[in-house]
Amino acid sequence: MRFRLLFSFVPLLFQILFFALEYLKTVSYISKINTNRVLMFITDFLFCFFSNRNEHLHRCSQCKVAKYCGKSCQKEAWLDHKQECKCLKSIKPNFPPDSVRLAGRIVFKLLRQSVCISERLYSFSDLQSNTEQLSEEMKDGLRHLAHTLQLYLKAEIQDASHLPAAIDFFQIFTKCRKVSGRSTERKKNKQMKKTMVTCNCFTISNGEMQDVGVGLYPSMSLLNHSCDPNCVIIFEGYQLLLRSVREIQIGEELTISYIESLMPTSERQKQLMRQYCFECDCHLCQDHEKDAEKLAGEESAWKEVKDAVNEVRYPKSKEEWEQVLARCQSLLSGDTGRLPDTNIYKLKMLDCAMDACINLEAWEQALCYGNRTLGPYRLYYPGFHPLRAVQLMRVGKLQYSQDMFPQALETLKEAYNIMKVTHGTDHRLMQTLMDLKEQCEAIMKIQ
Repeated sequence: MRFRLLFSFVPLLFQILFFALEYLKTVSYISKINTNRVLMFITDFLFCFFSNRNEHLHRCSQCKVAKYCGKSCQKEAWLDHKQECKCLKSIKPNFPPDSVRLAGRIVFKLLRQSVCISERLYSFSDLQSNTEQLSEEMKDGLRHLAHTLQLYLKAEIQDASHLPAAIDFFQIFTKCRKVSGRSTERKKNKQMKKTMVTCNCFTISNGEMQDVGVGLYPSMSLLNHSCDPNCVIIFEGYQLLLRSVREIQIGEELTISYIESLMPTSERQKQLMRQYCFECDCHLCQDHEKDAEKLAGEESAWKEVKDAVNEVRYPKSKEEWEQVLARCQSLLSGDTGRLPDTNIYKLKMLDCAMDACINLEAWEQALCYGNRTLGPYRLYYPGFHPLRAVQLMRVGKLQYSQDMFPQALETLKEAYNIMKVTHGTDHRLMQTLMDLKEQCEAIMKIQ
């Protein structure tokens, strides 16, 4: 029987998880679990993340930087924003990068000596920094961020030398390197190289796996990496849910993927070493599984597409989206016969073209590109994977918009079967999917 384990009730199975983690500290083992279970439910934020990106958000009247969906949301966030607000006002218009703002919030939280739910298994002080394994270039980058943090906090902390020894600005940045969820290369690779704060933080994403923020969940740093993990992390607003995506045997370690898996083995290994200072020895890496499919086609052609994908920034206007779409169409029409759709860089280009068409409301074109992605997604995200579920839902919505109701229903059913495992039936995105599926069924009954 499948059911959810809610953190607040702490049933027997979670107690086993709790004490195993508390005892072992570096690995997580639990008794046998079936697919579709919530293994952990953690929240650190008091304000909501549910606002649609396109909704009108209210800016903080003081700093003009923080945004809220309403007064109640702003009131609940004030404890965390009060000191930050003063710092932001003092340095405007030279606002710091998000990594510095996050580090500032951590400093204020440490000074308040407040303990959050996500530290129940593992506290901030327990986090590993691996400083000795970082390159000098990365250390220099982190020192620069530490200096920026010191300047940013001056309005609240005039003399950093008076801080408790446990609060070391440089060490905070070495501990707060980030674990990404979707981690789409076209938007993040260059940003990652720029900030160089990328091991214990998580990219907070909405239900459709789009980035909305960064958070620190210390207990989740207990989870080790696998390129073929048995768990995924999903966010419901500010809440982090650790969900199993296949049956887990007695004594089997819980794992998540720290990085996007849509890369050849050599690139995954490089990224893991650069960001997390280790090499993965999972079966996918040992067997170089699907590397041939990922780089299929003419090398010169996929290198050109790869460079183009990495150059794309998230457009903010219709004109910019039109430029992105024109570039995608030019490359996709020029590689006819040279690259199959399974080539990962062409796949990312198809995704990019689909996004552009959706933002430009070119629904028929978007569906054309979306349909071409489904085969490669099935190949690279087999089993229960949230990215495949979301992609199927997007294509199903496009089919629905084109009055292709039988096709839309089949696609939405496929998305539902995956999403009930990866997101759970109570997730907001799942509710949206079920509503769309029911509308499709109702229309087909009338016809």
